[in-house]
Amino acid sequence: MFSDFSDIEAFVRIPRISAVSVGPRGRVVAAVSEPDESGSRFASALWELDPEGLTPARRLTFSERGESAPRFAPDGSLLFTSGRPDPEGGQGDDITAIWLLPEHGEASPVARTAGGLHVAGVADDGSILATTSVTVGAGLADDAGRRSARKDAGQSTIWHTGMPVRHWDHALGDLSPRLVLVSPDGEITDLTEDADTVALNGAAADLSADGRTVVTTWTERVRGGQTRTDIVLIDTVTHKRTTLLAADDDQEYGSPLLSPDGAHCAVTRWTISTPTDTGYGSLWIHPLSDGAPVSVDVGDLTIREYAWRPDGTLLVAGDLHSSGAVLTVDPRTARVRTLVDGAVFSSLAPAPDGSVYALRSDIATPPRPVRSTPEGESRELPAPGSVAALPGDLERVWTEVDGVRVGAWLCLPEGASSAARAPTMLWIHGGPHTSFNAWSWRWCPWLSVARGYAVLMPDPAMSTGYGNAGLNRGWPRRPDVVYRECETLLDQVLERPELDASRTALLGASFGGFMANWIAGHTDRFSAIVTHAGPWALEQQHRTTDAAAKKMRVHGHEEDDPEWYRVNSPHNGAARVRTPVLISHGDRDYRVPIGEALRMWWDLVSGWDGPPETLPHRFLQMTGENHWVLTPSNIRVWNEAVLAFCDQHVLGADPVPDVLPW
Repeated sequence: MFSDFSDIEAFVRIPRISAVSVGPRGRVVAAVSEPDESGSRFASALWELDPEGLTPARRLTFSERGESAPRFAPDGSLLFTSGRPDPEGGQGDDITAIWLLPEHGEASPVARTAGGLHVAGVADDGSILATTSVTVGAGLADDAGRRSARKDAGQSTIWHTGMPVRHWDHALGDLSPRLVLVSPDGEITDLTEDADTVALNGAAADLSADGRTVVTTWTERVRGGQTRTDIVLIDTVTHKRTTLLAADDDQEYGSPLLSPDGAHCAVTRWTISTPTDTGYGSLWIHPLSDGAPVSVDVGDLTIREYAWRPDGTLLVAGDLHSSGAVLTVDPRTARVRTLVDGAVFSSLAPAPDGSVYALRSDIATPPRPVRSTPEGESRELPAPGSVAALPGDLERVWTEVDGVRVGAWLCLPEGASSAARAPTMLWIHGGPHTSFNAWSWRWCPWLSVARGYAVLMPDPAMSTGYGNAGLNRGWPRRPDVVYRECETLLDQVLERPELDASRTALLGASFGGFMANWIAGHTDRFSAIVTHAGPWALEQQHRTTDAAAKKMRVHGHEEDDPEWYRVNSPHNGAARVRTPVLISHGDRDYRVPIGEALRMWWDLVSGWDGPPETLPHRFLQMTGENHWVLTPSNIRVWNEAVLAFCDQHVLGADPVPDVLPW
C-alpha cells in the first residue's frame, strides 16, 4: 500500500485500475496497468476480484504485451484485447486481437485483422461487434497486403479531401474505420463496407442482444469544414443502414446504447455550440418501434456514461457539484433517483443480482473497484494499487462572485500553521468543461502537498456538474471571468494564518494552460507559473487544432471580432510577462499543436532584455508525448521538473540544472 508521496518514482509505479467488468454468473474482473521495467510504457493485465470483498485479487494474465478491455461472453468466458503473439504462430503479432479466456484453461485468439480489433458489443449467441480499420480503397481481404506494401515502400502520404485531418495525436485520412461482426467461430464480416474515412471515426456503437441490430454514430461532412453526427441502425444480415436520429444545424447525437430487450436506445443529444451558447448534452431514451422519445432530467449532473441493468433500468454516472453520482432511470417514465453519490463513478458494470460494480474515485482516492447494492450501499473490493495515508488534509471551500457560489478543493500539508506557513499553488483545470472532482494520475496534488505546498483546485465558470448555467457562465472561454472566480477563492484562502500569501504559484494544463498563459500577461502576483499544452496565439491555434471546426464556429475569424481576440489571446500580453514561466508541451499534441509552445517560447526568449544566462523561463519539450504525458519515465521527469521549478522560484531553492538529473 503506497504512502510516500515524496517518492515520485514510486508514485509512478502504483498499479492503476482502468476498467471493471462483471460476468453472467457474478465473476468480476478488472484491468490493472503498471509500468514495464524500463519505464517506457504501461502494460495492462487482468485480475479477478472477489465480489464479496473478502479475499485478495488474483492475477489472470501475464503476457509482455498486456491485456485490456475485459468483457464477458454469455457463457461466462472472458473476452479481452491484446497484442500478445498467437501461441500457434501466424501473422499479427503486436496487432490488437480479440482473445477468449475460459473459466478453466488457456486463452486463445478469437479473431484478428490487420487493422486491429476492439470489442463494441456482444450478443447472446456469442457474436461480437468489433471496430477495426482498413486502408483507403481496401477491404478486409486485401488490407493486410496493402499495409505491407505501403510499409515496405516507406510510403506515408495522405490524400486529404476535406476536414478533419487529425484527432488528438494521430492523422486521419489514410484509414477507413469499420464495424465488423465476429461470429462465434471467428468468421469476420464487414458491416460497413461503404464507410469513408470520416463516418466511423471515433464511433460509439452497440449490438442488440439478439445480434440482429447494430446502433452506431455515423458522421458526415457538411459545409464550412464542419461535420454532423447521426445515429443509425444497421441490420446485421442485410447490412442495410437506416437513420434513427438525424443531426441538423442545431443538434447532433452520440453514445447510443441498446436496452437488454432491444426496445429502447439511450442516446446523448448535443446542441451545436455557438458564440453565445456552449454545447449542452441531454439524455434521451428512444423507442425503436412505437412510442415517443423520453427526455431524462438529470438536474445539475453532467453525464459521463450510462449502462443498462438486466432489468431494463438505466444507470447514469456523471459529475455533480465537484463530486459525482450514479442515477437510476426508468426508461418509460423517465423517473430518476440517486443510487449513490459523494464520489465519481466510472466503468459501470451492472450485475445480474441487481448490484452495480464500478470504479469509485475522489480527490483523495484513486479509482477503486466497488460493489453497490440496489439500496446504494457500497463496499470496496480488494485490488492492487491502494493508497494509504495522504501527506495532508482535504477541505471544501466556497466563495461568492457576483451572486454565484463558487467552490474549490483545498489540500493542506501536514504541519502547516501560523508559525510554519505553507506556500500555495493555484491549479486551474482543463476543458474548460471538466471538474476537479476525482483523482488524477497526471495532476496529483498530493505530490505537491508532500513537498510542503497547499494546493487550491477551483471549479470556476464552465466547470461540469453545475447544470447548463454553470457550463455557459463565462462562455465563450472568457479568461477574465474564470480568473476572477479563481482569484477570489485564492484571496479568500490566503487570509488563513497557515498559508503564505507572499509565496504562490499558478499551474494549468490545456484550457488551464491557456488560463496560465493569459494570466501571465495580466499580473505579476505569482512567483512561478507552469503552463502545459496551453494555447498562446488564438488566431493560430483555432485554425491548426484538430478541433478547428468547433473553434472557428464559436470564435470566428479575428477580423470578424478583433476585440475578442485582442482581449483574450494570451500572446498579446507577452511584453507584460514578468513571472518565471515553465512551458511544457508534447510534439504529438494535435489538440493544442506544438506551434503554440514554440511561438510562446520565442516570444519569451526574444523579449528577455537581460543576458541569456539570466533568462528565468524554461521549456520542457516532450517529443514523444501528445496532449498528455503518458510514458512512465516522462511522467517522473515532468513531475520532478515542475516541482523543482516551483521550488526554485517560490521557495528559493537551488536552480534547476541545465541537464535534468531525472
